[in-house]
Amino acid sequence: MLRQRIITALLLLAVLLPALFYPSIEPFAALTLLLIVAAGWEWARLNGCGQTLSVWLGGGLGALMALVWLGGGLSLSLRPLWLTVGALWVLLGVVMLGRGVKGWSAWPASLRLWLGLALIACAWLAMVHARQVGLGFLLSVLLLVWMADIAAYFGGKALGRRKLAPTISPGKSWEGAVSGLLGVFLLAAVWLWADAQGTSLYARLWALGPLLAVLSLVFLVAMSVVGDLVESLVKRSAGAKDSSQLLPGHGGVLDRVDALLPVLPLAMMLITI
Repeated sequence: MLRQRIITALLLLAVLLPALFYPSIEPFAALTLLLIVAAGWEWARLNGCGQTLSVWLGGGLGALMALVWLGGGLSLSLRPLWLTVGALWVLLGVVMLGRGVKGWSAWPASLRLWLGLALIACAWLAMVHARQVGLGFLLSVLLLVWMADIAAYFGGKALGRRKLAPTISPGKSWEGAVSGLLGVFLLAAVWLWADAQGTSLYARLWALGPLLAVLSLVFLVAMSVVGDLVESLVKRSAGAKDSSQLLPGHGGVLDRVDALLPVLPLAMMLITI
């Protein structure tokens, strides 16, 4: 399993990294658009749609986002969108995690389906917009989520005693969540020390003042955990272990980007308000 995970990760990096570092944004936007199609397909399947309808919904989501991109939608001011999506994610996290798996299943199927597709679309818009802000900015957002996840994993393994959400994700602990936050603080400190140009998320938040910067990082790390738990809750409701098997050894696309879904638009919200 570990060998398979490593091979898949290396293949993904071999494709994504050249597109990410390419001077023009087009290759990165096009490649990540394929991931959005896959994520839309997975979400539809997790929410009761058949295979054919799920393919159409995933493809339709990708086509709609391509039209927004080609139509110049990303050149418009998206501040109201980030504020709306940010508030929605906070509300969604409180309601979904509070009501649990049974509560999610009680929601109308159409609401669950379209809400998830809309949030996936907004995450892609935020990712492309972040790349337009700057490569360093996007990397700092991505690494925040990855550092939080990695530090939480090892911290939870070593220290985890108190379960964070036992009925949703039994493997997560409060100690792991705190370890993730400390890992992000360390990452931010090193980045601020090395970032002479001040283009990263951390530099932009620090410019608002130390207190607001710290509170913003706590908020983003907390919402990365919420994104992970929300996807776990949806999978439990569907009786699925993984969102799909598109990525051997890793599960599906949603399994890999769940924490990014709220963090990307929320990061954009924080630098635009």
